[in-house]
Amino acid sequence: MTVLAVLFAVLGAASNAMGTAFQRKAAATVPQGGGLRLLLALARRPAWAIGIAGVVGAAVFQALALVNGPIALVQPLFILELPFALLIAIPLLGLRLSAAGWWAVGAVVGGLAVLLFSAAPEEVKEQAPMSHWIPVLTVCLSAMAAAVLLARPGRSPLFRAAALASAAAVGNALTAALMKSATETLADDGLAAFLTTWQTYAFALAGVCALLLLENALQAGPLTASQPALTIGDATVSLVLGVTLFDELVRTGWWLLPEVLGALLLLWGVFRLTRVVPNLSEVVS
Repeated sequence: MTVLAVLFAVLGAASNAMGTAFQRKAAATVPQGGGLRLLLALARRPAWAIGIAGVVGAAVFQALALVNGPIALVQPLFILELPFALLIAIPLLGLRLSAAGWWAVGAVVGGLAVLLFSAAPEEVKEQAPMSHWIPVLTVCLSAMAAAVLLARPGRSPLFRAAALASAAAVGNALTAALMKSATETLADDGLAAFLTTWQTYAFALAGVCALLLLENALQAGPLTASQPALTIGDATVSLVLGVTLFDELVRTGWWLLPEVLGALLLLWGVFRLTRVVPNLSEVVS
C-alpha cells in the first residue's frame, strides 16, 4: 500500500507540474485581459486543455495516494512538483537552468528523500473521530486567520508574503486531511456516503481558501519569502496532522537528527531555487 501511495503521489506532483507549465504556455500566447473573453481564447489553445487535464489528473492521483498511504508521507511528496515544474517548463517556456539551479533541484529531492526515509511514516487508522477533528479544525483555522491578520497592509512585503504563504500551507495540509477522510469514505462506503459526509464539502472549501491565500501571498511579496514558507509549512503541518488526527507513526529518537538534516537541505534547495532560477514565479504559481 505504501508503494502505491508513493507512486500516486509522485504522479500527482508530476501531473500538477505539467498542468501549471502548459497553462502558463497557453496564457503566454493570448492577449492580456480577463473574464469570459480570456477563457474563450484559452479554450482554443491545445496547451491549455493539456494543462487542465494535468490539474484534474493531479487531484485524482492525490486522492488515490491518500487512500493508499499516510498523509504524513503523501503530502511532503507533493514538494516534488517544484522540480518537476522546472524540468517541464525549461524546454516548454524556453528557460535555462544554471549549474546552481541543478544543485538546488538535487538538494530538494535529496533532502525530501532523507526526511521521508528517516521519518518512515506508517498509517494506523483510516478515519479520525470528531474528538480529534474539532481541536484540529479550531487550531488550523485560527492559525490561518491569525496569519491573515498579521499580513495586514503596512507590513513589509517579505513578512506579508511569508505570513500568507504560511496560512496557505496550513490550508493545503488541512485540505489533504479532509480529502483523505472523504476518499476513504468513498472507497469503503460508496458514492452516496461520500456525498453526504461533511468532509467532502469541507475539503472543497478549504482548498479554495488555500488557493486564494496562495495567490495573495504571491502578489504580496517576493517568492523568496512565500515559496519556502509554503513548501516546508505544508510538509510540516501535514506530518503533524497525520500524527494527531490519524495516529500515524513516525520515527523518533536518533532518527530526529537525519530528519532535521533532510528538512534543512530541502529548505536550502527551495530557497536557492527562488534565487537562481529566472521567472520561477511564472513556473510554479
